[in-house]
Amino acid sequence: MTKRYTVLFEAQSEGGYHAVCPALPGCRSEGDTLEDATANIREAIEAYLESMIAQGETPPTEDLLIKPVEVATAG
Repeated sequence: MTKRYTVLFEAQSEGGYHAVCPALPGCRSEGDTLEDATANIREAIEAYLESMIAQGETPPTEDLLIKPVEVATAG
C-alpha cells in the first residue's frame, strides 16, 4: 500500500536541510543535500509507520492544508 505525506524542508544556515512530516508527530530527519534529506525522511516515515502498524495502530490519513498568508510589515 502506498501512502502520501507532506514533508516540509528547511535549509539550514550551516548547510543541509531539515525535514519534518507534520502528520506524524516527531517524525523528522536531515541531510546534506535536498536529495539526501528526501531519502532520509522517506526512511524515517517508513520506520514510523512500520512501528505504528506493529503496535496495532492505524497510520493516519493526512489532513493538511497549506495556504500562503499575507502579512504587512513596517519595512
